Amino acid sequence: AKEKKDQQQATPKPNEAADKQIIYKNSQYGFTFTLPDTWQGYTIVSEKWEGLAIGSQEITATGPVLSIRHPQWTKENPRQDIPIMIFTLAQWQDLQQEKFHIGAAPMGPSELGRSDKFVFALPARYNYAFPTGYEEVENILAAKPLKPIE
Repeated sequence: AKEKKDQQQATPKPNEAADKQIIYKNSQYGFTFTLPDTWQGYTIVSEKWEGLAIGSQEITATGPVLSIRHPQWTKENPRQDIPIMIFTLAQWQDLQQEKFHIGAAPMGPSELGRSDKFVFALPARYNYAFPTGYEEVENILAAKPLKPIE
């Protein structure tokens, strides 16, 4: 009987997993992104994407890329970031119509979510080097963690 009691105590409460999440909120672009508690202490790295005219090196569009960086990331042991490209609706439409392209990958970014102002997307081949933690990032992305704030 004692063994059974111990097993019951070890069973997590149904909402306990939900309590162990971190919500990154970006008010500037209007979205939240849910992370597991192992990302406590994450940082945001701001960069920019560049859209090149088809058949040329001319930059015809740019926009922000916000990368969520794991707290254990170091220069010596980089981990997989979660890059979020931000497009205006017009830029996204131009990209879909192949008015410009981003990077050398034959496919474009994949949509993570959208608001009435922006499309949030994951760069093509963001994890091509398979750095430490890429499987965890794939699992995070599979849970559809990005939610627009309306």
